Amino acid sequence: MNFGIVVFPGSNCDRDMQMVARDLLGQPTRMVWHEETDISDLDTIIIPGGFSYGDYLRCGAIAQFSPVMRATLEHAAAGKRVLGICNGFQVLTEMGLLPGALMRNRDLHFICDRVTVKVERTDLPWTSAYQSQQVITLPIAHGEGCFYADEATIQDLEKNRQVVLRYCDATGNPTLLANPNGSLHNIAGICNRQGNVVGMMPHPERASDPALGCTDGLLLFQSLLSAA
Repeated sequence: MNFGIVVFPGSNCDRDMQMVARDLLGQPTRMVWHEETDISDLDTIIIPGGFSYGDYLRCGAIAQFSPVMRATLEHAAAGKRVLGICNGFQVLTEMGLLPGALMRNRDLHFICDRVTVKVERTDLPWTSAYQSQQVITLPIAHGEGCFYADEATIQDLEKNRQVVLRYCDATGNPTLLANPNGSLHNIAGICNRQGNVVGMMPHPERASDPALGCTDGLLLFQSLLSAA
């Protein structure tokens, strides 16, 4: 599988993702500069975390207009896979590939921590290596990770089973205390209706290397390879 990792001015998780795709998974991987327009050689596009364009205006607001993101729209429309992590999730919502928006955290503080999330779907190419309702631990690092959408959109997300990950306690209960940022319905990650585009605030690439003491995130990428 050919992985492409988008690099914006201000990206800071691109090399982490490169290490996972190239070194841990052993897959062909190239860094895709934000001004590129031809990504036809790639199977999966990953938009990493960081501070694209310095997060001026708001997170992801400028990055959505990059030439590579226009190419990513076509990539997704063709049924190819797109993953947005943290800032990448924010970019995907800004450009309309995913519904909703990411707002300032409930307590208006930047949060850098590990959280437990429940895998709500295991029938996606991204999640087939997980067990149904499995509780996993992933790192988070964001100041604007509160997922928000109007009531109708939230109902559609739930009805169409587009919630992929949900903040929860160690037993899988989506409690208020387990919600680090105030996201509606404890939503930590969603997909589009087709399931080929996923956005998530937690960082699976930071929980993939055994040297870091947690590999819960690696299963997401291994799921993708198995599906291919």
